[in-house]
Amino acid sequence: MIIGLVVVLLLCPCLGLAGWAFYQAGEEDDPIALPTASASANPTARPTDRPSAAPTTARPSPSRSTYAVGDCVVNDGTASDAELRKVPCGPNTYEVLARIPATTDGDRCKTRAPESTANYVHDNSLDFLDYVLCLKKR
Repeated sequence: MIIGLVVVLLLCPCLGLAGWAFYQAGEEDDPIALPTASASANPTARPTDRPSAAPTTARPSPSRSTYAVGDCVVNDGTASDAELRKVPCGPNTYEVLARIPATTDGDRCKTRAPESTANYVHDNSLDFLDYVLCLKKR
């Protein structure tokens, strides 16, 4: 009985700390990419939310396999087997509006980035490495 009590007393703080870390990770932008994709239209986007079609001078983040808010990408694959590639922002690119970690639910973009016009779902064999990119066509 003492051993069981010790295990419970050690397990509770560890689970609490893991939950807090998972909650905090929900706001960070450091993904790993192995793609699958889906797209969804957003009928609530306002005309003032649209980005300009002119290229920007902002540079994407340095690594090809990571995507951060503000990066622009193109899909070199298909809708069912996406292969995203970072490019300078311009016409016919997708801008990353949000990254939602630890999920494969693309519908979460409707609440986290309502102006998004598509999403990119990364489904890793390790669930905590899953993420969704909310994208907006430029």
